[in-house]
Amino acid sequence: MRHNKKFNHLSRTASHRASMLANMSVSLIMHKRITTTVAKAKALKKYVEPLVTRSKNDTTSSRRVVFRYLQNKEAIKELFGAVAPKIANRPGGYTRVIKLGSRLGDGADRAFIELVDFDDNMAKTPKTGAKRTRRGRNKKSENVTSAEETAETPEKENVQKTEKEAETKVKETKDPVKVKDTKAEETKPEDAKETLKAE
Repeated sequence: MRHNKKFNHLSRTASHRASMLANMSVSLIMHKRITTTVAKAKALKKYVEPLVTRSKNDTTSSRRVVFRYLQNKEAIKELFGAVAPKIANRPGGYTRVIKLGSRLGDGADRAFIELVDFDDNMAKTPKTGAKRTRRGRNKKSENVTSAEETAETPEKENVQKTEKEAETKVKETKDPVKVKDTKAEETKPEDAKETLKAE
């Protein structure tokens, strides 16, 4: 019985499985995307992500630890040189597994696994439009706010027109007392009362 045997052995001995995952990790780091079966892709994801996390800290110790698993100098250079700066701000989840369907020969489920930050087609772009929800209540509130905005704009225009008309009437009369009163009203209402009392 295989109770509590959590990970997939992939029908291989331990040494065969380890060397296969190491070779697949090197291919993934060098090419950024590889096609394989779903089971192997999931096993590779668990194998390679701790190594990518280790590459964030570029020290001799971490390079030696990663080299112990991969046994490939070129892959180490690529991992610590090109991959590590791109994934520096990502807190895990460096790979993505996408299923491709079944293989023709034996019907095995195929998938490709790729490094997330190296796929420009899948990169998220910031949305420009306003966020929409599927609830009807929010749409009603949007309509009400837009109606209020349209109602406010004519009122503002009317107020501005009346202010301009009042200014032109004052200029036409050219009465010095009225001009002083209007200027006083514009500045402070208390000063205007005092000037009226003085007159």
